[in-house]
Amino acid sequence: MDVTLLYFEGCPNWKIADERLRLVAVERPDITVRHQVVDTPEQADRVGFLGSPSIQVDGVDVFAAPGSQVGLMCRLYPTPDGYQGAPTLDQLRTVLADA
Repeated sequence: MDVTLLYFEGCPNWKIADERLRLVAVERPDITVRHQVVDTPEQADRVGFLGSPSIQVDGVDVFAAPGSQVGLMCRLYPTPDGYQGAPTLDQLRTVLADA
C-alpha cells in the first residue's frame, strides 16, 4: 500500500503525522510511506492537496470531507479530543485497515 504524506515546510503538524505514520508502518510492513512537499498553489491543485498535513493512500485523500478545498493551508482533523493538527494513531490504523 502506497501512503503519501503531503505537507509544506511551514506546517508544524506534518512531523506529528509523520511520526504516527511511521509507527503504523512498523506494524504493517505492506505500507510504504512517501513524503511530498507541496510548495505552490498550482502544485496543491494538481495533487489535490487539502491542507498540511494530508495523507493519501494510493493517490486518494483518506480523510477528505465533503466540501474540502484545495490549497496551501494548515489542516485540522476531527478527533475524539477535538480538532487536532494530525489524525490520531487509532484513526490512521482504522483508515489504513479499510483502504
